Amino acid sequence: MITMRFQELVTTISYKKGIPNMRITYTPHPITDRPAELCRQYVAGNDPITRQPMLEEIYASLTRPPSEEDRKAGFLKRDPRPRLLPPDTPDKLMEYFHAQGFTDGSPVILPTEQKVKEMLKATSRKPDEWVGQMRPSPPHEAWYYTVEMVAVNAVMAGAKPEYFPTILAIASKGLTSMFSSTSSFARMVVVNGPVVKEIGMNTGIGAMGPVSRANSSIGRCWTLISKNLGGSGKPGETYLGSQGNPLNYGNLCFPETEDGLPPGWNPLHVQKGFNKNDSVVSLFSGWSINDIAWYSPLPIYDVIRGWLEHFFSYGTTQATLILDPIVAADVATKYPSKEAFAKYLADNTGTPGWLYWSQNTAALKQAQSGVEPYATWLKQGQGAVVPVSRYNRGGGGVSRNPSFMAPRSTDEPANSINIVVTGGGTNTFWSGGDFGYAGSGSVDQWR
Repeated sequence: MITMRFQELVTTISYKKGIPNMRITYTPHPITDRPAELCRQYVAGNDPITRQPMLEEIYASLTRPPSEEDRKAGFLKRDPRPRLLPPDTPDKLMEYFHAQGFTDGSPVILPTEQKVKEMLKATSRKPDEWVGQMRPSPPHEAWYYTVEMVAVNAVMAGAKPEYFPTILAIASKGLTSMFSSTSSFARMVVVNGPVVKEIGMNTGIGAMGPVSRANSSIGRCWTLISKNLGGSGKPGETYLGSQGNPLNYGNLCFPETEDGLPPGWNPLHVQKGFNKNDSVVSLFSGWSINDIAWYSPLPIYDVIRGWLEHFFSYGTTQATLILDPIVAADVATKYPSKEAFAKYLADNTGTPGWLYWSQNTAALKQAQSGVEPYATWLKQGQGAVVPVSRYNRGGGGVSRNPSFMAPRSTDEPANSINIVVTGGGTNTFWSGGDFGYAGSGSVDQWR
């Protein structure tokens, strides 16, 4: 059963999987946030695509014996794409690239054999060596890609050859920057280690803005890889973000300002288990980042705690804070490490009542039955903060509610708050959002 808005998507996927006769019943769209009574009316009515009674259609689909054609399955073989295009004028080739969806909507550098050859010199890996695989979302087929294929997209993005090992490290993780979800996901990559200075990434003023070729082209290349090598980005078929996300253009690609870290604060890649002299990319997934310059008589760490307590994004149980070095230095006067600050935030951040009760129906029933402490919390009203942390996986100063958190393995941190430091130290500025850590990869292994 699929909502009618995804007819094109499900038809395409069932065809690609070799089952074009898949029996599908469509419902009106949307069903998210629609009352139960309206959904019951949908079920009692007609399929909006076939115009047949929905319940009769479902019954027939479940009881009609499958034919030999119906029993077929398995991905259809994808036709190989040519390695080279016929020669043409630069203008016509550019128009062809746009028409085929090979770009992000902006002009690209045409990947001539010579330019791709120069890019390949930056790695010891062979051009035909597999780098990884990527897909728009789990229902779709995963596409494999080689070093040369990644090099083509690196040229298109305007990257210099010395950026190529960093791009390969990102590509090796197989995480698309354009995940096919209706909720318009975004991605972020943080670069650490000696490679940052080697390739001239900007860690200072404007580190997160469009002022550095390295930052910008590496981030842009992730989008081109996702579209051209990972099959993402076709509206209605392999990309479903309702409004889209402008962060997908550059994917928040920036390095951590390791020279600006307070004493005792480890770089992100060291926190993730790498050595300080390793060059590493760390990938994050989320929806949004809020830029904040919040002046207050309160200490900055309490300001951040208060923001984090009331910050809301659907299902938020994780957060990433991006601090200017000035803010990091101020916080460090109280908290000698990132881990100590993250623990303070997780241990002392409650949840707005309206959010807590809407996400914890079992606790609401207990509160209504007089069970403590839920009953007291409920009496304080929907606007009161409930002392339950969304970010605390291991207990702490406020109560821990398992319904907010998935089980964690023993090697996961006790909380889901990541802290990164970057910027030029010109303002007490910081950013925060719902980005969660998705994994790290070595740059050095792709040199």
